[in-house]
Amino acid sequence: MGLKGFVEGGAASVVAGCSTHPLDLIKVRMQLQGEAARAPAPAMRFALVFPPGVQHHHHHDHLLQPPRRPGPIAIGAQILRAEGPAGLLSGVSATVLRQAVYSSTSMGLYDTIKRRWERESGGTALPLHRKIAAGLVAGGVGATVGNPADVAMVRMQADGRLPAAERRNYRSVAHAIARIARDEGVRRLWRGSSLTVNRAMIVTASQLATYDQAKEAILSRRGPGGDGLATHVAASFTAGLVAAAASSPVDVVKTRIMNMKVEPGAPPPYAGAIDCAIKTVRSEGALALYKGFIPTVTRQGPFTVVLFVTLEQVRKLLKDFDF
Repeated sequence: MGLKGFVEGGAASVVAGCSTHPLDLIKVRMQLQGEAARAPAPAMRFALVFPPGVQHHHHHDHLLQPPRRPGPIAIGAQILRAEGPAGLLSGVSATVLRQAVYSSTSMGLYDTIKRRWERESGGTALPLHRKIAAGLVAGGVGATVGNPADVAMVRMQADGRLPAAERRNYRSVAHAIARIARDEGVRRLWRGSSLTVNRAMIVTASQLATYDQAKEAILSRRGPGGDGLATHVAASFTAGLVAAAASSPVDVVKTRIMNMKVEPGAPPPYAGAIDCAIKTVRSEGALALYKGFIPTVTRQGPFTVVLFVTLEQVRKLLKDFDF
């Protein structure tokens, strides 16, 4: 198995991940909105009590309405006010490790599988369903290897929203992984791994297969001379939209499972992925599974564009090398 595809994919993924990390941070904070206080406490629920004979005026009704959830711009502004500009880079070391491990594995494996299947089929381009199959396999393997970095990344990104006394205060991704393993056991590093694998399979299959398919469709109309920046941007943005739409529900559940705190002697907030999805929908509505979708698209679009544009440039740089 050649290492070239792994190096190309890893380099492009690290550049893309670091470039769009603040957007990913905002997405995670939005996905966790409404999680801590799903049901209002009785004292709050019946806060407005009117003595007998006192009429309840409707102009008080707005006090009973739930507060509006802040959007991505407001979340970003909150982070800047509370944590400073450096807050937008919370967990960036975990992003680098995650991209270096997960993305390099999944992209390199996808490239290896695709090239092998193309050779077996006589050098012809693979049909879409076989590209999707290659992406599913590659994404699953990559996510299994990269799950510890993913857990660390989610926790580091979410830490700033907690009260100061409850923060985990990880100094780096290495410190986060070491503390999780020491305090909660090594198995905790694979918390939510089934969700990570499912999401990665969906993202890798939709992202890589869509990019290849869109690029081939554009080049079939424009010819080989059209293999330039405009083609790469158009194909990659299409891939980003498809990947964001396909993976958002799994991503919301994954974020909540990885971030949940289990108090000693108390049952965990969620018994598993399905329980998390059911509780989220029941308490917040079905659209809660697309919570953070705007920043997901806002992040996934630029991430995918930077990823594939960088990948194409790295391939040009390394085209004369074989390893």
